[in-house]
Formats: sequence, C-alpha cells, structure tokens
Amino acid sequence: MTRSIQNSFFLMLVCLILAACTGTRHLPKGEKLYTGAEIKLVSSDKINKGLVKTTAELAVRPVPNKVYLGNRPKLWLYNIAGEKPKTKLAKWFKKKGEPPVLLSSVKPGVTRAVIDSKLFNIGIFKSYTESKIVEKKRTAKVIYTSHVHKPYVVKALMYAISDDSLSHLILKVKDKSLIKPGQDYSLDDLKNERIRIDATLKNNGYFYFNPEYLLFKADTSNVNHDVTFKLTLKDSIPANALTVFRINNVYINQNYSLNARRIDTTKDTIMFKNMVFYGKEERMTIRPKVLAKSIYLRKNEIFSRENHIITLNRLMSMGNFKLVQINFVENTTPGSGLLDVNILMTPMPKHTFRAEVDMVSKSNNYTGPKMSLSVLNRNAFNGAELLNLNLAGSFEAQLSGAEKNYYSYSYNPQIELTFPRFITPFKIRQTNSLYIPTTHILLSYNYMKRVNYFDMNTLRFVYGYKWKENIRKEHELNPIDVSFTTVSNQSVAFKALLKANPFLKKSYEEQFIAGGSYSFTYNEQMMAAKKMQYYFHLISELAGTSFYIAKRIEGEEPTPGNQSRVFGSIFSQYSKLSIDGRAFLNFKNKNKLAMRVFAGVAKPFGNSAILPYSKEFFSGGPNSLRAFQINSVGPGTYNQKNDTLGILQLGGDIKLETNVEYRFNIYSFFKGALFVDAGNVWLQKSNPSNLGSPFYFSKFMDQMAVGTGVGLRVDVSFFILRFDLAFPLRKPWLDENKRWVMNQIDFGSSAWRKDNLVLNVAIGYPF
Repeated sequence: MTRSIQNSFFLMLVCLILAACTGTRHLPKGEKLYTGAEIKLVSSDKINKGLVKTTAELAVRPVPNKVYLGNRPKLWLYNIAGEKPKTKLAKWFKKKGEPPVLLSSVKPGVTRAVIDSKLFNIGIFKSYTESKIVEKKRTAKVIYTSHVHKPYVVKALMYAISDDSLSHLILKVKDKSLIKPGQDYSLDDLKNERIRIDATLKNNGYFYFNPEYLLFKADTSNVNHDVTFKLTLKDSIPANALTVFRINNVYINQNYSLNARRIDTTKDTIMFKNMVFYGKEERMTIRPKVLAKSIYLRKNEIFSRENHIITLNRLMSMGNFKLVQINFVENTTPGSGLLDVNILMTPMPKHTFRAEVDMVSKSNNYTGPKMSLSVLNRNAFNGAELLNLNLAGSFEAQLSGAEKNYYSYSYNPQIELTFPRFITPFKIRQTNSLYIPTTHILLSYNYMKRVNYFDMNTLRFVYGYKWKENIRKEHELNPIDVSFTTVSNQSVAFKALLKANPFLKKSYEEQFIAGGSYSFTYNEQMMAAKKMQYYFHLISELAGTSFYIAKRIEGEEPTPGNQSRVFGSIFSQYSKLSIDGRAFLNFKNKNKLAMRVFAGVAKPFGNSAILPYSKEFFSGGPNSLRAFQINSVGPGTYNQKNDTLGILQLGGDIKLETNVEYRFNIYSFFKGALFVDAGNVWLQKSNPSNLGSPFYFSKFMDQMAVGTGVGLRVDVSFFILRFDLAFPLRKPWLDENKRWVMNQIDFGSSAWRKDNLVLNVAIGYPF
C-alpha cells in the first residue's frame, strides 16, 4: 500500500513539473501564448504542394517558443527568473531563457501580405491568403489559408543588349542560362542568372560591372499562364562599367603589417616576371619564384575575377600567411582601362610550438596518459616548405579484467616535410586550380613495449602527393610507402600464445611492407545548405609487387611455401581496397540522420599467404561497433572472449560494416544520439587459418554483429567530447538459433550490465 502511495505521489510530482514547463502559468493578464501557425492550400490546379507550402511557411512570423517533448524549458527558465532577477543563478536563467511569444505580437494581416509576396516570387502571381485565429484557454494559433493557382512558366528568353561587346559575351554563354523555356517562374533563378552573367563579364575584364545593371522585362499571358523575358541593360550605366580593364603593375608585399595604411614606395624592390616584390631578395621570407607560381594576375592581361580568386586562395592555402589582401587601384590616366594590383600578405609566425596532453580511456579497459610535442617551421628553406617535428608518447595500463595490472608504453618521433608543389622526375603542367598541390615526405619511428609480451620497433618512410580538384574532391597518391617492423624480447607467455595461434604468428612475422597507395575523397559536408550531403572515401594499396618482379627476374619463384626475403626479411605481398560511403540527411531543426556503409577486402598473394597484422581489418570499438570491445568482433563466428590472447586482437581479410545514427539537439552545446551498428570481419576461404568461419556470400548476413545505444556529445565547435553507451543485440559467435540476444536484456542485473554495457569515450564524431 505504501509503495502504491509513493508511486502516485511521484506521478503527481512529474505532472506538476511538466505543467510548469509548458510556460503558460505566468502569462500577462488577458494574454494567450502563441503556439505557431498552420498553412492550408486551396487550389483547383495541380500544384507542387510541398514547394508551395514550404515557401509560404518561410513568411510566417513570429517564431513561437521552442518546444521539447511537449514542453517549453527555455520559456520556463525565463519565467522562474522573474522580471528583475537578483541572484547570479536567476540572471543566468534569464539569459538562457526565452521570453513568451504572445498572440498580441502576431500581425496576421502583415503575414498574409508577405505570404502572397513569397508565392509571387515562385510564379503564383494571383494568390490571396486568409487568416483565422484558433484560441484555447491559454494558447492560440493562426491558420493561414492560401488560394493559389499553378505557377506561370517561362515561354522564352530574348536578348536585347545595346552594347555590342557585352552582347557578344552574353550570347556566347547563353546555353548555360538558368532561365529555360518550360520551367516555372522563379525570382531566385532570375537573380542567379544575373549573377552568372556578371561573373562571365568580370572574367573578361569588366571590373566595375554589377548584376544590378541587367534588367529582365516580363510579358505575361493570362490565358496560357506563361511569361516571356527580355534581357536588357539599365538605361544609365557608368562608363567604367562598360570598359574592359587590364592589369598594369603588380606589387607584392609579403611582410605587410595590419597597421600599415598604404604601400611604402621607398622600400627596396626587385622585379620578377613583371611583378614588383618589396624587400631585398636575400631577406625575403619566401622566394619570389615560389610566390609567382601562385599569382595569376599578370601584367598586360585582361582582368579576370576567376584569376583573382585563384590567386587569393592559393596564397592563403600555403599555410604561411594569416591574411592575404588583394587591392585594385585604377590607373590615374582617365580612360586608360588599367588596374594596379597590390597583394598584401601578413605572415604567420615562422615557428609554432604545440603541446598536447590527453587522458585516453579505451573500451578494452586500457587507460593512461598520452602526450604529443610538435614544432612547426612554416618556411624551412625559404620556399614555403612546412617542416613538422613531432614526438608523441603514451602509457596505458589495464585497470580491470583478465589483463589487470598489465601495461604498455610507446614513443613515436616523426618528421614530415611538405613542399607547395609537385616534385616529380618529369614535368607536370600547372593548372588553374584554386588549391596548391603538395609533395610530402614522412619519416617516422615507433617503439612500443607490451610488458610481459614483446617489444615492437617500426620504421616507416612515405613519399607522396596531395591535390584537390575542387572543394569536394581530393586525391592522395603515395608511390613509395615502406615500413619495417621487428618484434623482439618475446616473453615465454607471448611465444606460447603465438604457438597456439599459427595465424597470428604468421601475421606478426611478415612485417616488411613496401608498396604504394592511392586515396580519393569526395565530401559535401561543408555545403551547409544541402539537405542531403554525401561523403565517399576510397583507399587502394598494393605492396610487394616490385620485389616480386625483381625476384622473378633473378629466377626465383616466390610463393607462400617458398618465401623470398629482402634484406634478410620476408616481404609482404598483398592488395587491399576499402570504400567508406556516408550520407547525412539534415532536418530543419538542425537534427541529422547519419548513415554509413564500409566495405573492405584484402588479398595476400605471391610471397604471402596471410596479411601483415597492421594491414588486417578489425571490428568493434568507439568508431566501429560501439556495443563491443575494441577489435573484439570476428573473424566470422570466432569468439575472442574465450581466448587467452588478451591485448592481441584478431582481424580479418574482409570487412563489412554499417551504422545508422540519429543526432539531435538537447540544449545549447549538448547533443544526443540514438544509433544502431552492424558488421563483422572475415577471413578469405584461401586463408590457412581455421579461426571462425570464412566469408561466404550466402552466410555473411547471418554472421553480422549488431548493437545499439544512446550517446551524449559536448559539441563546442572546435572540440567534441563523445560518450556512447551501447549494448549488443546480436552476437555472431553464439549458436545459429541463439544469436539474437534482445530477450536477455536486463538493465537491472549487474551481471548483465558488466557483460554487455560498453561505455565509449572518444573525441569527435564516429563518422
């Protein structure tokens, strides 16, 4: 009976809190809370209701108080703070709160006019909108009913440009016009067409031209609901807007101070390719020859805004300047049509020191500090080369579990040198790209000690290139990628583990990798206005082929049973391909549905029967299947939990993984997520190991691990701290008819929580 009373009291308390959070208890006398508007459409024609309704909704004002799960917490905070808050907490409530949006602030008549204006802009010229207020006890909303017809369509676009030179350029690109016969009238299309034409003219020397100088005259037909446009010039246009300008003198100051007001013509100068560089050559930060390759504004050439943008973007992307300004000054001789160019560059500090200290907690119970020290030289050899010296170290220990009190530590010195150009044995023609291609050289050494197991030394050298086609497409080609790994000081326990697992032993032996790689990235995530954004990343690798061909020429026949060596070590030979595809569906409330599919396959051949351990695919962990410990899933139906391998997780030759995550706003910089992950890794049928089950197309779906969970993210733009709590729904290592484990979920059981709940703490989003 007491329990029942407690439950009833708790239920009443919750109801009272929820009622308070609705924000309707403290309204001014005689006022009602405005809860929003509803748009209704009435039409005898067939119309695109989604487009028309969305257009009308953009005109609705004011915006009502934000609602979360039927409540208005921001309005509640504002109300409890009072009219004149005195305490710091009350003032904070007031600041974070939201004042009530009252019905008295709504002006339906004004909104009706704005709705009709918005509809006019999409070709509905004769709409009219009515409004009706629907009131309740403490709230009210407005229903707007718009009477619409089908939009007017474009019949034709004609050109009547009085200036012959302009007319020639405009007609030359008319095939690219955004105004096409048969499409619905759109004011936005007309505006964008003017901008498109203006860009064409500016790329052909019309420096002072403006989109406002172009006029579209419309002739409508009420019978056919169509409109004919005539493109003309404004009656009064400044003379310089009709003048083709050329570049005169180009002045470059690469040590410009933000406090400087003008160019100091008394400075020392040198001339290089008809460009004037301020300063003595031996004292210049970056050699003129290097800068000139990124400057596309050249003396006597016709002004082009495209070349202006390319120059600006390439100079900024060097990474040496905090600010680049390009100023144009018309020559003092009237009617000369000449522009002087001042390129003013404010340099960044040549040297930057950076130190980072992190506390890393992994889902395999290993925890410890990680530190990184780096020194960046932004102009190593006076050619805008970036030289990065980095030293990283870490220590981690397992605080619980089977490997309790085991620990490891590592240190990793690295040198990376980046050149702002291609360095190749043959000449590559330079293109008018917004982005500077780079050549990078990397040399790194990594020492890792797994106490009670082994010492591992890895030396790596990479030589490659990076370049971008545009803002979405990026390429990286590493024709030389060599790494050599040795495992020493092997303990008796570690040797016993390898002896018990020949597959793992073999993958640790073959750690001399010499090959190359290519990757391609397509990314639309920076296009914020796009409702559906796509991301695609492809990586391909090929290793050992050169050594294999050399051995064949020498008369050897490298095979897994008769392995060849280079410098006394067995070289790995394999090919590897992985594809990572993602889609992000953005909603109006800034929530997002993120979807990801990953597929990878690797094939050892020639001199190798098994992949090197570092090149295998793994599944499980904070950026993979979050309901499972890191790298603990697979291969196939293999159960790593019953193994004594501890920190030595097993990988596979094939990986399939998919993730779906709904990301939503909670409050301020707190974000939430609901997610489902599924995937696994498998061995090839040709792999000599008998772990788990090899990949079969007819069986892989039945061997997928599945997990779900919730996430909390602290997103402060430059830093994202992520907490994901997950648990498994499907365990592929169980018997076939027992793999789904949803019926075993018991949050009240400490034993179930210990075996199934996984808390992932990580930096950044999982994908």
